Amino acid sequence: MSDLLNVSSSPHVRSKVNTSNLMLMVVIALLPASIFGVYNFGIHALLVILVSVAACVLTEWLYNKGMKKTQTIGDYSAVVTGILLALNMPPAIALWIPALGGVFAILVVKQLFGGLGQNFMNPALAGRCFLMISFTGKMTDFTLPSGANSKVFVDAVTAATPLANVKSGEGTVDVMSMFVGNIQGTIGETSVIAILIGAAFLLFMKVIDLRIPLTYIGSFTVFVAIYSMAAKGGLDINYIAAHLCGGGLMLGAWFMATDYVTTPITKKGQLVYGCLLGIVTAVFRIFGGSAEGVSYAIIFCNLLIPLIERVTIPTALGKGGQK
Repeated sequence: MSDLLNVSSSPHVRSKVNTSNLMLMVVIALLPASIFGVYNFGIHALLVILVSVAACVLTEWLYNKGMKKTQTIGDYSAVVTGILLALNMPPAIALWIPALGGVFAILVVKQLFGGLGQNFMNPALAGRCFLMISFTGKMTDFTLPSGANSKVFVDAVTAATPLANVKSGEGTVDVMSMFVGNIQGTIGETSVIAILIGAAFLLFMKVIDLRIPLTYIGSFTVFVAIYSMAAKGGLDINYIAAHLCGGGLMLGAWFMATDYVTTPITKKGQLVYGCLLGIVTAVFRIFGGSAEGVSYAIIFCNLLIPLIERVTIPTALGKGGQK
């Protein structure tokens, strides 16, 4: 009988929501940023997305096949990893680079640690950081591909990203262009509007809530504002807005910092996690050698999840005393 029935304590709550449904909704939410990226950067951006997704799905299928495990490609988690990795790629990147990143993300970060639910950091960001360390020049080359929309871009094809201009203090920064997406950058991080459309869908479908994204963006804003007042002698709204709209902050806050596997399960822990993300990202951006810092900040804070959960776990009813 024990082989036929799984007996657990009451109450029993059944839900139609499963991993496949959740991951499919994330895929749908990523479509606005993906479509805008292809519109901006042309057919090569689409090829980067397709190659990245194919590499992730194929790696997971081959690993499960070789290890004689149940196939899990139907849960769409590998598809999500592939899209997120691609959206963090420069638009003119050689296609073998996102393919290599997809193999690393799925094989090393996800499958070798037990598969979905066991990975200790976000696979897509781990893949991106692996590529950043291995191919720094190629991963920071934002030269526009030949198929880029010439009506969108008015700068030279080798111009620096707006966030790099903010970092160096050279050149002008058009915050409205950053908000709309008429700028250079990675495939999926340029348009704040497209990202927010996808985030609104996830909120409406209750896939995510506001706790982590708002504490992340809020703590980041406060840190940058304090720095602005200390370093510039006053509150520079344009400087703060450029930091909010530039780089991967919005994509990271809404789509990668909210990853179920690599976020705290306690509500207080999620608030702590979001604040840490904002502070670490601001420190990396302002005081680090690179203009960006979102990927490294999220991965670093992923490693702190066990400690955050340990100190924020609620006391059991009637227990009291020290945790």
